[in-house]
Amino acid sequence: EENEFLFFLVEKWLERIPFLKMEGFDFTKKYEEAVNEMIKKEIKGIKSANLSDEDKNLRIRMIDENKKYFERVLNENEHNKAIELEETKLSYKATMSALLINLYRDEPILHLPYQFLRSLVELDHKIATWRFRHVQMVEKMLGQKIGTGGSSGQGYLKQTVDKHKLFTDLANIATLMISRSYLPDLPKNIKDTLSFNYK
Repeated sequence: EENEFLFFLVEKWLERIPFLKMEGFDFTKKYEEAVNEMIKKEIKGIKSANLSDEDKNLRIRMIDENKKYFERVLNENEHNKAIELEETKLSYKATMSALLINLYRDEPILHLPYQFLRSLVELDHKIATWRFRHVQMVEKMLGQKIGTGGSSGQGYLKQTVDKHKLFTDLANIATLMISRSYLPDLPKNIKDTLSFNYK
């Protein structure tokens, strides 16, 4: 299907982006360190806050769950398991590239890739909205009656709205964003490369 082919092309393009392991900068490793630093600081803040022990324990548990989520995303084996279980679709390398583009989108060379990824998510959203409107129209006309081809009408259509979203993984990158203050600094030689500063 054409849509699947578009997904395949985007995934291959992301996998080819050469910024994940540049000389003196291993993005995934640096990102993981930044996440751990952020979590450590959050836990320290909770422990020193004027809260009841119950509140503190609850918040720390939530942060621990968050940490597990980050660890799972950053672990290539876990990511591949999630692909097998159809919980995610985009390959590990492509996901890491998309994350790098989102985090360092202010670097001149990453402006356009970032805009392109946002446009794909927006396109997905628009198609889903169109499908959803179709569902609403069918609901008005058919109610709960059986649809064409023996489908269960609007129940079937509602399921297909989300199933046909191609770039959900790109939209979900937002959950992996970290505060600018924790963002690992890029070494000067890499910053120059990302600024089109070839000399």
